[in-house]
Amino acid sequence: MNDILPASVPRTEKLPTSARWQWFEAAVRKVLARYGYQYLLTPIVEPTALFVRGLGEVTDIVEKEMYSFTDSMNGDKLTLRPEATAGIVRAMVEHNALYNGPLRVWTQGPMFRHERPQKGRYRQFNQLDVEALGFGGPDVDAEIILVARALWRELGLVEGQHVRLEINSLGQPAERREHREALIRYFEQHQDQLDEEARRRLHSNPLRILDSKNPAMQALIEAAPKLMDFLGDASRAHFDAVRAALEAVGLEYRVNPRLVRGMDYYNLTVFEWVTDQLGSQGTVCGGGRYDGLIEQLGGKSAPAVGFGLGIERLLLLADELDLPMPSAAADVYAIVPPGTPLPPVIVVLEALRTAGLNVVQHAGGAEGAGSMKSQFKKADASGARHALIFGEDELARGHVTVKALRDGSGAQAEHPLADVAQWAATLQSIA
Repeated sequence: MNDILPASVPRTEKLPTSARWQWFEAAVRKVLARYGYQYLLTPIVEPTALFVRGLGEVTDIVEKEMYSFTDSMNGDKLTLRPEATAGIVRAMVEHNALYNGPLRVWTQGPMFRHERPQKGRYRQFNQLDVEALGFGGPDVDAEIILVARALWRELGLVEGQHVRLEINSLGQPAERREHREALIRYFEQHQDQLDEEARRRLHSNPLRILDSKNPAMQALIEAAPKLMDFLGDASRAHFDAVRAALEAVGLEYRVNPRLVRGMDYYNLTVFEWVTDQLGSQGTVCGGGRYDGLIEQLGGKSAPAVGFGLGIERLLLLADELDLPMPSAAADVYAIVPPGTPLPPVIVVLEALRTAGLNVVQHAGGAEGAGSMKSQFKKADASGARHALIFGEDELARGHVTVKALRDGSGAQAEHPLADVAQWAATLQSIA
């Protein structure tokens, strides 16, 4: 687990700063509003049974990674959420949220998985989750993928260069069962080549063997029966329609027949956005369709599709690529010489903030005020565009001095304390 700190605080490891975090959140809000997605929040703690039913008993998450405990007050078995989709679906069912029709929603927040920490992966990690609930057509599959592309573009990531799209179809449950039986027969014939994990999964969840990263098994996996060969006409038509929509807007992709995702609830379209910039852990975003989950968790049958995005990993990628961010620096740094009366300073600074300017006051009382020279150094280091100087002579005349810090001119001008609104607007237009 980790702390996300301001850039001014020394860090012992490479983690995104809070400014980078806010940059990402602003882009998310802008993009998702464009597509009509509404914000919601669900609890961090849910009943353990929700994730066992929703994700599957033999998934890595349920078997190895969940932080689960028994409530000491009533004996309830609870879990810190390892992902967001199951909790969102639970909320939709509990509140009958789809009664008036389909919903597009999104959330973000901390998730918890007890896994081995590695680059960009933590036991408490933050995830953006985007879901379209009640929509069954391939048009919304394509829309969800294009939401992610729009976010990349808003952040300055280039699809095909910084991130690449991989897609697959898992078909429908009956098709997967037929493929599952074929996989079991195939791997049973080659049990001597399976590692311990694959042998354990052989009869419980053979599809997950296809997702193994064991180099010694890759040739065996490559020759295994492909789910695509078991798809019926309807599943193929759905996948073809998704592909056609992506191609219509010029989005390049690769069909990856081994892409299965880590949760049991997926059907039809699945996808991942991957990168080569972060080592072997290349997935930054993944999702797909899960038409059976709402009914599985007690609701009326309804289709759904969505994706999850690991925020720490994406911000690590942004830092690796040095993607530009808008400046978070203040507009004004207020220099307050020792002994300056506080009331007129506070009045002016609050008026500037009310006018929409970001203002940092040099503070600390008589002991922390510092010399004028040290205050000017801090004003310059702050990145502020202007310094406000509350000099004794200026205050005696009812004025304050404004000094330009960033345009190279160092120009100074006095402004009346009694007319802050007028010259605040001038500073705002310059800023």
